[in-house]
Amino acid sequence: MSDANQPVFQIQRMYLKDLSLEIPGAPRIFLEQQAPAVEIAIDSSHEALTDSIHEVTVLATVTTKIGADKIVFLVEAKQAGIFDIRNIPAEQMPVVINVVCPNVIYPYLRANIADIVSRAGFPPIHLAEINFEALYQQKMQQQAAPPASGPQIIVPGRVN
Repeated sequence: MSDANQPVFQIQRMYLKDLSLEIPGAPRIFLEQQAPAVEIAIDSSHEALTDSIHEVTVLATVTTKIGADKIVFLVEAKQAGIFDIRNIPAEQMPVVINVVCPNVIYPYLRANIADIVSRAGFPPIHLAEINFEALYQQKMQQQAAPPASGPQIIVPGRVN
C-alpha cells in the first residue's frame, strides 16, 4: 500500500462551539441548603465539510433542580472538533465519526463544563465517562424503531 492510500486520522482543531449558563433563581438560589438533583443529557452530531474534513460536535445539557421544578442552574455546551479522516473503509466511517471522534472531544467538554459551573459559584459538575459506542448503538436502534424523542443518552451526574 502506498503512502497516498494509508489511513489518515488527524485532529485539525478542538474548539468550544457554544456555551450557555442560566441561573434563573440567582441570587436567592445560593441560599438553598438542599443538594440539587443533576440530570445530564449527551448527544453528538457530524457534518462533512469536505470529502476528508469532518466536524464532530458533542452536546451536553446539565440541568440541576431542587425539588420537581426549582432550577438551580442549566448549562448547555457544544464542544467540537475538526478532523482530517481519509482512506478509511466506508463501513468503518460511522464508528470513527460516532465513537472515535466523540471520545477525543469529550474530555474537553467535561473540563469546560466543570470550569463554567465552578466559575458560576457552584461546586463543579464532574461528568461521568461515556461509552460512545453504546450511545451509537442506541442511536442505531432508535433509527430502526418508530421515532420517539431525539437520540440522546441520559447519564447520572455528580456534584462535588
